[in-house]
Amino acid sequence: MSDYIRQHAVKIDYKLGESWIILNEIEQSIKKKIETVGTPLRDWNISINYGIKTGLNEAFIISKEKRDELIKTDPKSAEIIRPILRGRDIKKNSYEFANIYVITAYKGINKIIKKEYPAIYLHLKKYEKKLRQRGQVEGKPGKPGSNQHHWTELDNNVSLEKLDDFSKPKILYSEIVTQPQFYLDIDGIFIPEATSFLISGSNLDILIKYLNSKVISWIFQCYYAGGGLGKGFRYKKTFIEQLCVPKITLQEIFSKKIEDEILKIYGFNEDEKNYIKSLI
Repeated sequence: MSDYIRQHAVKIDYKLGESWIILNEIEQSIKKKIETVGTPLRDWNISINYGIKTGLNEAFIISKEKRDELIKTDPKSAEIIRPILRGRDIKKNSYEFANIYVITAYKGINKIIKKEYPAIYLHLKKYEKKLRQRGQVEGKPGKPGSNQHHWTELDNNVSLEKLDDFSKPKILYSEIVTQPQFYLDIDGIFIPEATSFLISGSNLDILIKYLNSKVISWIFQCYYAGGGLGKGFRYKKTFIEQLCVPKITLQEIFSKKIEDEILKIYGFNEDEKNYIKSLI
């Protein structure tokens, strides 16, 4: 056994604090080049966050028919109703809108909602009992000290400033997938729901092409994903922040040429390129 280990052992070089994975020699060589050329996403000028948590979807997430009804009753309602995308709605460079909307009842709206948005207030009033039973709700029965948010407000203390961030360009993605599914909401139209995540900040037009590539997906799964989930994998925030992506604008437009351009940017040799291509 000891002779076998001496003959077949592979030296593995890891930095303190890194996830520990077993790699063959070519995979180790590829990893070194990735981390030499690329920059971890945590060091890009971006922020990664989860979407809106309502605490009671049946109250805050509404159909197009209900949206139209509320706006017809009170046109001002349109100011705080936004289209929403769930994780399942987000596709690679696209989306499938399910015609659902969210009432963006931000922190502090309880002071004005009854007067400024009466139709929405009456809609939420139907769910008051359930809304008051959420955790950390102001005046929650049996827990008078709970005051994170009012019963008319969304569950995760969304401020007007954060809603402004949702209105800016952002990359939306689903956390658990079988292939990369990132969509650039360039016009800031959609609000992401809790089952989706968003990346905001600079150079999103550069980053989106990398994230949707097969090469980067393979790199993430091989080195940073923390193991598979059956046929899928998970873009967990702590994992994706470690992904090393070059801050270099991709010139190619078509998918196959983009893959080849990425392989070239990382400086992989022919053996490494062929190894990666055999697995993506």
